[in-house]
This record gives sequence, C-alpha cells and structure tokens, in this order.
Amino acid sequence: CTLPCPVAWSDYEQPQSVPVKAIYQAGMALVKHTGGCHCGAVRFEVLSSPDLHVFQCNCSICTKKQNHHFIVPKNLFTLLKGSDNLTTYTFNTHVAKHTFCQTCGVQSFYTPRSNPDGYGVAPHCLDPGTVCSVTVEPFGGEKWEESMQAHTSIRGMSKH
Repeated sequence: CTLPCPVAWSDYEQPQSVPVKAIYQAGMALVKHTGGCHCGAVRFEVLSSPDLHVFQCNCSICTKKQNHHFIVPKNLFTLLKGSDNLTTYTFNTHVAKHTFCQTCGVQSFYTPRSNPDGYGVAPHCLDPGTVCSVTVEPFGGEKWEESMQAHTSIRGMSKH
C-alpha cells in the first residue's frame, strides 16, 4: 500500500508518500520502521503503527536526555547490528536498561521500567518515510508509582 506520511519527526523533512508494505496484527496495520544511532554502529527495525503514540517522561533521566519513546513488544523489535557496541546504564530499581551506542552516545531504544517485556523506541532515531503521525503524551515519571497506577494502558503496550 502507499501511506501518506505528512508528519516527520524533524521539521526539516518534507512530507511524502512512500510505498509501505502493511502488516496486520490484532486488527492493526503495522509498518516496518528502521532506524539507529547517529554514527550508524547500531541499527534496528521495528514493526509498529505508522501513527506513533510517544511518551514524554519527566523522570530524572528522561528529563536529562529528553527521552521521548513509543513502546513495542520485544518480538516486534529486531536489532540488526551493533549489539557489541551497546552500553547499558541502570540506576534505582535497575529494571530499566538504558542502552546507548558507546561510540556516539545516542540511545535509540531501551528497556523501560514500565514495560520490561518490551522496548521504548526513540522516534527521532527512525529513518524518514514511515511515520504518518505522532501523538505525544506527557508521563509523570517524577511520581512514577502513582503515574503507573493511574495510567490505564501503558502496561499493555508491550503485549502482543
């Protein structure tokens, strides 16, 4: 199919229509997004909707690194190259695994505390052409436990 892709993460990219092979899972059309770090040492592909639901967390680490991410089940994410070039940082509960390229320092994906059975993928690390829209939802990571109790759907985002 051809998906009109009027939204790009960067304001500098021109809207475009690109041929995208749609994959259907649980009644939802998924597309194959590709992406990686700045230097190219880490590359991945992820199956997800072309319409991204992105979380903007305000916990201490997400604030420092401006971590915006969408959540996918682990089985929809494939690391294509760079496993030997990833470094992991953990703190506090050590459930979240903040992986980043040891060459350029970019975190293009990580294992979130909210969804240890999935990945948080940085939409700004996706290659252009497969994202049709981005909805950003603030998440109160400063009060993580309260926010997780109040949120009705975040845990299910890493389930398939």
